[in-house]
Amino acid sequence: MSRPCLAGNSSDSQLLSIQRQWAHINYELEGDSKADAFKALIVEAEALVKAAPENAANHIWLGIVQSSTAGAEGGLGALKYAKAARKNLEQALRLDETALQGSALTSLGVLYHKVPGWPIGFGSDKKAQQLLAKALEINPGGLDPNYFYAEYLFDNGKYAEARNYLLIAQNAQPRPDRPLADSGRQQEVALLWQKLESK
Repeated sequence: MSRPCLAGNSSDSQLLSIQRQWAHINYELEGDSKADAFKALIVEAEALVKAAPENAANHIWLGIVQSSTAGAEGGLGALKYAKAARKNLEQALRLDETALQGSALTSLGVLYHKVPGWPIGFGSDKKAQQLLAKALEINPGGLDPNYFYAEYLFDNGKYAEARNYLLIAQNAQPRPDRPLADSGRQQEVALLWQKLESK
């Protein structure tokens, strides 16, 4: 999610390609075509992990794509993608929890917040809160960790706290290598502001 500019080697350019495809799919496609495109992108991300299994960033992005596939798929079919995402994000944490400015913590926190709890899934708001808070320790000014923590707080009725984090997200430094992702996320920030204004 939140990440510095990439250097010019081939694995970095492949990862940047996955990030940009993800943003296109996530913010510009709808319906079945969105889920299908995410599934195709999983194959690309899996190849990157296979080529460099000790690279935490590769596991993070495979996890992000799998998690996004779960969201696009919906229903009970989503759970297998959510579980696969959890596995890859946990592996990224074992390798380097600070990789991509703590993105594994952010993504895993979102997963625990969004997935249903027992007996259907593994969701846990307590676990989500711990992970998201730790992500903010690593990247306190980042767009993604602040937006997702604000969303978590909003969903739990903590509107005043949510405003504080949403304001930081709104003013986050843009990522020059990921303009579409930033634009799409800022649209989500604006939507959450609208919800907060009605509270």
